[in-house]
Amino acid sequence: MDLLQVFIEGYKGYAQYLWKEITNPSWHNYFYALTTISVLFFILELLKPWRKRQPIFRRDFWLDVGYMYFNFFIFSLIIYKAGSDVFVVLTRDIVSEIFNVDLATFNPLHTLPLWLILIIGFVLRDFIQWWTHRLLHRSKWLWQFHKVHHSVKQMGFAAHLRYHWMETIVYRTIEYLPLALIGYGLTDFFIIHIVSIIIGHYNHSNLQISHRIIAGALLAFVGILIGSNGLEISLVQDPTLATALISGIIGFLVGYFIFGKAYKFVFNSPEMHIWHHAKHLPSDKVYGVNFGLSLSIWDYLFKTAYIPHDGRDIELGFPEDTYFPSTFLKQVLYGFLSKK
Repeated sequence: MDLLQVFIEGYKGYAQYLWKEITNPSWHNYFYALTTISVLFFILELLKPWRKRQPIFRRDFWLDVGYMYFNFFIFSLIIYKAGSDVFVVLTRDIVSEIFNVDLATFNPLHTLPLWLILIIGFVLRDFIQWWTHRLLHRSKWLWQFHKVHHSVKQMGFAAHLRYHWMETIVYRTIEYLPLALIGYGLTDFFIIHIVSIIIGHYNHSNLQISHRIIAGALLAFVGILIGSNGLEISLVQDPTLATALISGIIGFLVGYFIFGKAYKFVFNSPEMHIWHHAKHLPSDKVYGVNFGLSLSIWDYLFKTAYIPHDGRDIELGFPEDTYFPSTFLKQVLYGFLSKK
C-alpha cells in the first residue's frame, strides 16, 4: 500500500474512531473509561489525601487535565495515529525483507493462555519503558522534553498525564518492535495500557492508602476476572456473578494478608514516585532515581531505588525550573524552541 494512502487512511480512521468514542458513551469506550478512572481518583484524593493542606484543585490541575485529552486523543488526531501507521508499515516491510517474518501474523505466544500472555506483555513492556525512562534523563536532548513532566510543583493523579508529546513517539518507537516480535496485538496492548494507566494515576496521586488495601484491591480485580472467566482460566464451570464476587473476595483476602507487605517492592507507589520528582537530590544521583512506571522491582534490582524518608512535603521540580514556561503552548513547543 502507498505510504501516503496509509497516512490518509490512518488520519481518517482515527477521526472517525474518536468521534464514535465521544458520541457513544459506554464502559468499553476508552475516552470515557479514562475520564471515569480520573474522576474516581479525584474523589479518592478528596476522601483520603496524603497532603491534607494541598488545595483540592492543586496548582496546574486544569493544565494537567488538558494534557490528558491532548496526549491521549488530540495529538493522535493531529498527526500521531497516521504517522504511526506509516511507521508500522515501514517496520513490517523492513523486517519482512531482512528476516522473512510477517509481523502482522507472527504470534509465537498464541498457544499460551490469555492471562499468561498479558502478564508477559505487562512485565516486558514495563521493563522496556524503565530503560526508556532512564534514557530520557541521561540524554541531554530528550531531557529537554522530559522537563515538561518534571515541571509539576504539586503532585496529584493528573500529573501522570502531563508530558511532552515527543515522549509518546520515543516510548512507542522503542517498545513497538520487541513487543510486535513476540506477537502482541491491539487487544493485548489495550488491556495492558488500561492497567498501566490505573497504576500510573495511583503513583502520582495525593493518596494515603495502606499497601495491604492496594494489594487486596489488585488481587480482587484479578479474582473477579478469574471468577467470570475473563482471563480464560477454566477454574470455574458456568461462571456467574456470584462466582465472580466470591473469587474477588478471596483475591482481596489473599492480597491483604499475604502480599500486602511485599507490594512496595514489586509495584510503584506515591511514597516512592514522589522522590523521582524531587527538586533536590544527592550529587551521586544527578540523573534521577525511582524510574519505574508501574513496577518498582527494576529500581531495586538495578540499585536506583531511593526513599531516604517520608517525602510527603519535599519540593518538586528540577533545579532550573524557575524559568520554565507555565503555559500549555510554550510547553508543547519546548525542546525545539528552548534556548541553550
